[in-house]
Amino acid sequence: MGISYRFRPALDKLKPYVAGRGIGEIARQYSIPADKIVKLGSNENPYGPSPGVKEAISSVPLHLYPETDELLQALASYTGFSRDMIVVGTGMDGVLDTLSRLFLEEGRSSAISTPTFSYYEILTRLAGAKPVLIPRDEDFRIDPDSLTGVDGSSMIFLCSPNNPTSNASTEEEVRTVVESTGAMVFLDEAYVDFAKKSLISMVSRYDNLIVGRTMSKAFGLAGLRLGYAVLPAPVADQYRRAAPPFFGLSTISVAAGVAALQDAAYMRRSVEKIRKERQRLISELPEAGPSQANFLYLETDRPSSEVAEALLRQGVIVRDCRSFWGAGENHIRVTVGTREQNDRFLEAYRRLC
Repeated sequence: MGISYRFRPALDKLKPYVAGRGIGEIARQYSIPADKIVKLGSNENPYGPSPGVKEAISSVPLHLYPETDELLQALASYTGFSRDMIVVGTGMDGVLDTLSRLFLEEGRSSAISTPTFSYYEILTRLAGAKPVLIPRDEDFRIDPDSLTGVDGSSMIFLCSPNNPTSNASTEEEVRTVVESTGAMVFLDEAYVDFAKKSLISMVSRYDNLIVGRTMSKAFGLAGLRLGYAVLPAPVADQYRRAAPPFFGLSTISVAAGVAALQDAAYMRRSVEKIRKERQRLISELPEAGPSQANFLYLETDRPSSEVAEALLRQGVIVRDCRSFWGAGENHIRVTVGTREQNDRFLEAYRRLC
């Protein structure tokens, strides 16, 4: 007798998260040497983490479970918030996963301004709640009235700077959303180090605002999956109840996070290099709009799938944005790399366009 698996009905509505393609995969598929491939599809920092990170993780006691006290203290010093208002997780997605357990369930809904990071929708559906997808306007700005008018909404997801469109929401826009709803507003600032301004200080003024951050981007720790959030203390208390043991972290990720935070000056130098290259790329690409992130959002004349595929054949990985709900069929996202990487992209892209 065969087994009848009793999967949750919510799984029928899920589409798997689509990550950027990897160097090994492209090397095998197109028979291109791995060292000849330029990866500009996953918004990673090409300069990597502070040299102090490698030194710190080399002496990590792998036989011991992680202790997060030093990491939380380092985050408190970096953000200016007290430890009781800071939580950690395995990247931004780990933080989001735990938060969804606090606020989302069957009979509730979330409001999501699209196109944006698809994991918000995935977590909403997994919780049995209903995601309400609200398109941004033609300039990719959010619609505060529509976001706050969703029936039964217990969470509102905002990403600023937004992935994939690269623009940032204004303080007035975010304030309007927060002040017009009783739902918990999650502001994803994964790319804020590349932007003009962070809105993290607003957490101290509002009881329904959470600001999430990651150390995958500016700090160059994408391979170690380390994220955190600043949130009202009562919410932080509930988060700790619902989080996995040790918040899902490892001794290596904790040590790396502490070392990276202790050398924030290295991160800022990397960010400045990326900003300069970002401006150079924008000046070379009329189809690129303004960006406050470490990537550009380009509109293509040809279908984005064709453009992305043609670039792959030249050893350049970019992100085809068709997997982002509401992005349409004619956008690609390009990470700002080193000057040499960016020149490779420009050369390959100009052959096509």
